[in-house]
Amino acid sequence: MHIGKSYKLSDFLLWTRRKAYTLIILGTLPVLLYHVLAIKWLVVPWTVVSLLGTATAFIVGFKNTQTYNRTWQAQEIWSNIGTSSRAWAIVCRDYLQDPAQIRTLFYRHFAWLTALRYHLREERVWEVADSGANAEYQKYYTIPERQTTLDEELAKYLSAEEQRYISGARNKTTQLLNLQNKTVKEAADSLPLAPLQHLEMQRTLNTLYSLQGQCETIKNTPYPRQYSVIHTLFVRIFCFLLPFGMLQEFDKLNNIVTGVMKGHMIWLVIPFSVLISWMYTSLEQVGESTENPFEGSANDVPISQLCRNIEIDLREMLGEKELPPPVKPQNDVLI
Repeated sequence: MHIGKSYKLSDFLLWTRRKAYTLIILGTLPVLLYHVLAIKWLVVPWTVVSLLGTATAFIVGFKNTQTYNRTWQAQEIWSNIGTSSRAWAIVCRDYLQDPAQIRTLFYRHFAWLTALRYHLREERVWEVADSGANAEYQKYYTIPERQTTLDEELAKYLSAEEQRYISGARNKTTQLLNLQNKTVKEAADSLPLAPLQHLEMQRTLNTLYSLQGQCETIKNTPYPRQYSVIHTLFVRIFCFLLPFGMLQEFDKLNNIVTGVMKGHMIWLVIPFSVLISWMYTSLEQVGESTENPFEGSANDVPISQLCRNIEIDLREMLGEKELPPPVKPQNDVLI
């Protein structure tokens, strides 16, 4: 997540420059063919191009709205994870009497948060964080989940026996909540917990199960491929036809201008077609980089930072003094 005032224009131009190079070529070739080689039949009626541009604008806007909604939904889920984690810590601390058992439940929750963020940072074939300009932009920040292994992180929170059990599980986050549930049930069976207290703790665990499932749904469900394909196809067709539609319009301007530009107005097709096409392709690129909020891009929900903040709060509830440092932004990017 970018937390600065805005992206610098230089960063944005650097991020989108690869597509801009293609657009310059697409804008130059029609001018050379029309003006230098005198192939006049290449023109496309401006009405056709403008209608296509209108349709493309609608579908680009639709996709960006939907991808923003995915990111906002992910942000809300993690806000609820933070709230439910603090609620879980309070009921564990206040309902149970055994300090060792309380600490086990707290640290196991840290392990659950860790396993969840590592799971959400796993790669999917439809994600784009490691492709092209997005991968290049990663020089401005590091992804914590790629710096250390999950086993190294879980060793900080789990006993050797629990870590062996979790390492063999397919879904580690689910099994960690399962261990929490077993501990709560044992406490209820041995009567340290009153029935209402047991019910409250069970309800909180169910909430965590639900929030984990919502995260997994977003992670494992890409933006619908049919919409994604038609969106990309419309943008590319429009960018290809745009300079052909502008040829005749700019050529007409030679009849009303004087001076050095008379007879050369056609060359203005190149900068104007590149500028308009760049606006469309940039919107497409922004939507593409927003649709997967857990992939490790600069526009992600900052789950590493959120997990660290939750851990700091819960450790303070335990009365610990040596706290891990907060995750700091790198070049205004929080991960």
